[in-house]
Amino acid sequence: MTSVRHILSLSGGKDSSALAVYMRERVPEMEYVFCDTGKELPETYEYLDRLEAYLGKQIVRLNPERTFEHYLHLYRGVLPDARTRWCTRMLKIRPFEKYVGEDPVINYVGIRADECRTGYLSTKPNIKARYPFVEDGIDREGVHRILRDAGLGVPEYYRWRSRSGCYFCFFQQRIEWLGLHREHPDLFEAAMRYEDDLEVRRHYGARPSRWNGRERLADLIQPDRRSEIERAFARRIENGPKHATSRLLSDVLEDDMATGERPCLICEL
Repeated sequence: MTSVRHILSLSGGKDSSALAVYMRERVPEMEYVFCDTGKELPETYEYLDRLEAYLGKQIVRLNPERTFEHYLHLYRGVLPDARTRWCTRMLKIRPFEKYVGEDPVINYVGIRADECRTGYLSTKPNIKARYPFVEDGIDREGVHRILRDAGLGVPEYYRWRSRSGCYFCFFQQRIEWLGLHREHPDLFEAAMRYEDDLEVRRHYGARPSRWNGRERLADLIQPDRRSEIERAFARRIENGPKHATSRLLSDVLEDDMATGERPCLICEL
């Protein structure tokens, strides 16, 4: 009989990283995997290298069978959005399920005790989910404490971004797109090219496709629009919980998303 495999899926975010630290001694046979789309932030790769050194064990980097561009052609040039999420399905979940195969697996998921949600990365019957942070009552402050005590801290992108995932993730809020433009102007320009310069969209006669709803990224960074977005976000901070200004941008925006639509687990945690 095949023994049960223990797999922890890393996104490059704080919750799954903290869970890896938390489970290192509890499940020595744990397999750590990261589904690399090839479109991640440089800070994500840097942080995964540091985490791998701390764990003293390889993080298996899973690559999709095809590139993002291949699937963009397959979907007739229409960018992924919150309804279709084909990027997650093709570039994250499919490589993960191929890696798992048909072996019985316990998949460890980094949902915290203070989150009012559940989630699952796969529907395959041989994969069963566990939520150690929920089981042990570990909340957001507990996650920060785990990473702080390990000497890892959180990934650098949390200063200006709320989650891990591809640099062009459509779940980014406008203030985060401005952060990408400031921190990685080359990646912002690459995201703009997907909106405006894609030959396949013209070939298929597809409708215009935007990362951020109806607003073009090129319009979002115009000086007047940028100032408007920054002022609106400053008002949100001012009118929010008094302790919000002392927290990471990721925590502020996470509170905003608490009752709304959330990004995919395999990308966000």
